[in-house]
Amino acid sequence: MAYQLVHAHVEARVTATTVEVFLKGQRVASHARLLGRGRYSTQVAHMPRAHRAHAEWTPSRLIGWADQTGHATGRLVAGILERRPHPEQGYRACLGLMRLGRVHGLDRLDAACARAERLRSYSYRTVEHILTHQQDRLPLDEPAPARPALTHENVRGATYYEEVYADASHD
Repeated sequence: MAYQLVHAHVEARVTATTVEVFLKGQRVASHARLLGRGRYSTQVAHMPRAHRAHAEWTPSRLIGWADQTGHATGRLVAGILERRPHPEQGYRACLGLMRLGRVHGLDRLDAACARAERLRSYSYRTVEHILTHQQDRLPLDEPAPARPALTHENVRGATYYEEVYADASHD
């Protein structure tokens, strides 16, 4: 129920080992204090119902689902979870990929994950962008467009240098 207090004016009591939160003098939450920058603790009972459903997932369960979808999806989900300080911070992105699979189909999702992995972009937004713009349908090994040769009186080209070095080696 603590999530209902977002934006409420509360008081906090912090000791070396505990953090307590009070609303109008009544204690509404108590957590063990975690020392160190960027650390947090969340009690499942304090989460909204939709977030509690996320708490049932584990990294291995998410990676297992993703592997069944396709190898690229499995690697991308593993990459998303590995790149976060806490794997739980990647759950929403992974569950979003599931939703994209239902909307666009699992084959397209796996192709989009392969492209995102190729780009080294382990994020939901990249996969969503690839699917939205149908880039998953493009071949992964796109040849680079050939550059037209520059022609100008000052452009000598590769053969000039080959001739100059060949002449120099004969001297």
